[in-house]
Amino acid sequence: MAAQETVDHKYVYDFAEGNKDLKDLLGGKGANLAEMTNLGLPVPPGFTITTEACKAYLDTGREPDGLAGQIETHLESLEREMGRKLGDPQDPLLVSVRSGAKFSMPGMMETVLNVGLNDRSVVGLSAQAGGNDRFAWDSYRRLIQMFGKTVCEVPGEEFEHALDEAKRAKGTTNDLDLDAGDLRGLVDAYKKIFLKHTGREFPQEPREQLDLAIRAVFESWNAERAVLYRRQERIPADLGTAVNVVSMVFGNLGPDSGTGVAFTRDPGSGAQGIYGDYLANAQGEDVVAGIRNTVPLQELERLDKKSYEQLLDFMARLEGHYKDLCDIEFTIERGKLWMLQTRVGKRTAAAAFVIAGQLVDEGLIDLDEALHRVNGAQLAQLMFPRFQLDHELQPVAKGIGASPGAASGKVVFTSARAVELAAEGEAVILVRRETNPDDLNGMIAAKGILTSRGGKTSHAAVVARGMGKTCVSGADELDVNIPAKKFTVGEHVVNEGDIVSIDGTTGKVYLGEVPSMPSEVVQYFEGSLDPEHIDNALVRAVHRIMTHADATRRLAVRTNADTGADAARARRFGAEGIGLCRTEHMFLGDRRELVERLILARTDGERADALAALLPLQRADFIEIFREMDGLPVTVRLIDPPLHEFLPPLEQLAVNVAVAQERGEDVAKEEALLAAVRRMHEENPMLGLRGVRLGLVIPGLFAMQVRAITEAAVAVTRDGAVAKPEIMVPLVGAVQELETVRAEAEKIIAEVVGDSGVEVLIGTMIEVPRAALTAGQIAEAAQFFSFGTNDLTQMGWGFSRDDVEGAFFWRYLELGIFGISPFESIDRDGVGRLVRIAAEEGRAARPELKLGVCGEHGGDPDSVHFFHEVGLDYVSCSPFRVPVARLEAGRAAVETDGSDSR
Repeated sequence: MAAQETVDHKYVYDFAEGNKDLKDLLGGKGANLAEMTNLGLPVPPGFTITTEACKAYLDTGREPDGLAGQIETHLESLEREMGRKLGDPQDPLLVSVRSGAKFSMPGMMETVLNVGLNDRSVVGLSAQAGGNDRFAWDSYRRLIQMFGKTVCEVPGEEFEHALDEAKRAKGTTNDLDLDAGDLRGLVDAYKKIFLKHTGREFPQEPREQLDLAIRAVFESWNAERAVLYRRQERIPADLGTAVNVVSMVFGNLGPDSGTGVAFTRDPGSGAQGIYGDYLANAQGEDVVAGIRNTVPLQELERLDKKSYEQLLDFMARLEGHYKDLCDIEFTIERGKLWMLQTRVGKRTAAAAFVIAGQLVDEGLIDLDEALHRVNGAQLAQLMFPRFQLDHELQPVAKGIGASPGAASGKVVFTSARAVELAAEGEAVILVRRETNPDDLNGMIAAKGILTSRGGKTSHAAVVARGMGKTCVSGADELDVNIPAKKFTVGEHVVNEGDIVSIDGTTGKVYLGEVPSMPSEVVQYFEGSLDPEHIDNALVRAVHRIMTHADATRRLAVRTNADTGADAARARRFGAEGIGLCRTEHMFLGDRRELVERLILARTDGERADALAALLPLQRADFIEIFREMDGLPVTVRLIDPPLHEFLPPLEQLAVNVAVAQERGEDVAKEEALLAAVRRMHEENPMLGLRGVRLGLVIPGLFAMQVRAITEAAVAVTRDGAVAKPEIMVPLVGAVQELETVRAEAEKIIAEVVGDSGVEVLIGTMIEVPRAALTAGQIAEAAQFFSFGTNDLTQMGWGFSRDDVEGAFFWRYLELGIFGISPFESIDRDGVGRLVRIAAEEGRAARPELKLGVCGEHGGDPDSVHFFHEVGLDYVSCSPFRVPVARLEAGRAAVETDGSDSR
């Protein structure tokens, strides 16, 4: 009799009860299985256990009340629909148990196939398959292997070694050459491995197998590799995973069966066509694991024309329905096509832009939606260099270009070694026969991934594309010997530590380091490629989407630039001004001697002479920058760091003086310099005499800079250009500091500007927490705020940004205290709240107050969205990140302001 279903809380849904919009509850896989079922596609019957059940289990360590009864009810319904009972000895129903979180996490969580098989039902399965003993025993050995590794943590390599030994005994390297007797022996070997590691026999009760597999999938949400992947992809940790229980269909029944993965467009380039991999006489895990090299999907037309044509029809229907590239998993069971999964497919950065443009052309989406479907991280990938192959360079091997890019580095053969060398600053290429989820650490650390097995849908390819890593897979000319730490290709032997280069677009592998060149996208931004007149789908798509982003965004995008060359490049990249010109960079090089004169000055006259010598040099710097930014605002930050940073380190100088004294040399000048450095030495200089404090303590320093800025602006204006200088006072914590500096500056500005028409704004950086909390007062004296989020983060958290990242951030990331470094992406709850308070209170006191940000966060995609939300006027970032900020500012406008219209 069926167990009574608890109605208090529904934890289990049949596929027909869900839809694609229930991803939060049913996970992406379950929601899409439900959607395909409702579209009338051939989906094996099954049911989904919700993410809420998973979260309840992880919170309490036990299944929530009512779950067992609901599973029993839905299992009995499935058995009636299939006309078979789970694990029945004569006519067994077998099921797969698959994870499925809201966001795709390929290979990170668990799957168990063929649940319900045991020593008795394996005979019934053979009878079901028309006496196909080989198929039945192959399915049984797969269950023990997956169940042992996934549910009971039996080392997977022990099963692999047993399989390799069986093939060696048979004199083959191909799994398909093992017959029923070989596989029956392999089952016995697997059982012994299971017993050795678990202390119990392999469970024979089908319902026990099912329950344990479901719990293992729940627990895999918090597995180390899943946690690491979520951090890498910024997936929230509290979502949980759904569990899908699906009746098994078999692709390993013989040559008229098989399994495959299909994409409705090329996930590597975005090109339209038929893309995917097919493997005859195999189960789905064989394709994604890369343990056998697949054939192109087009080969299916020759092998099974009816299934091929039906698959193409389903692919077209799904892409039209989802209005996006679809990634499809399917199985053919003796000529019958079954759809096992669909999802919006992961794609490379190039494909993302190209496909978005194509879908606009096809009328499936509008430009707002196209902008929503790409992101700044992808655009940044497209700006990386590519190999310069205009000279005769022959590859030593060629595989499948699984994830584009150009990567060179030292060869490593284990993830641990990849992590170790990367931590030492080395670029590495991770080389494996095939990767598996346990390799995630090494894949993150590596510049690129190279495998000798697998295709575009293998684990290496899918994960690399998701991370934006260069990957070449299926380079089967490589004989990879992991224990010996080498691979052989032809007459070449490549050992660990040797350098190779891989091209993820062409799939080619080169020995040594290959020179690189700018990408087409950078050439486009630099102005050397005209998107309207070149046959380059990627550049045309980038141009189209960037044009729409610029037309849509509210945030202006400025750049951080200290030289005319940087300013010119940033302007070509689309910068609308300079948000941060650091004047301290102008005191380096040959000018250090003048800074020493300033520091060593004993009288007002000596100090004035040093400042007078610096004035024309500063003025020339600003003239160059104002000319390059003709007509655009330039925010110049007065000198910020402590002056001692321009002097030799105390310890080094003391040693030099002592050595010179010992030699009897004349060291009067060095001794004076040493005395000055000692006088200025601070235990914590980042919280000491710097910024506005320096300007108030060193008479004439800020005055010299204000005069240089203003005189440069007037000179440029009289030459026919338009200068728009904005003077920014750093490290203000009290309005009185700003008032003092402003009073002196306004006198100089009035004197210099005369009738030139130049307007000079005076504002401040908000980088001290107290400044954010008293922004209403400070706004009375400031015409603009620019948030210095680097210092605001440093002081808000109490972190020294020069020290903490290497000291303990790795541990904070490991423990989940941080999802990402707060110096990389804005801490919305803490530092972000300070920004919000300052913006609101500053505008309340001065409605016309201009607000911007000039810390590193100005080019971080997620942070740009936050700055849009709080109402800033502009972000400022390094020249290379200007296009990224432009794109994200457009996306922020579409996703917040335009969310109702999409």
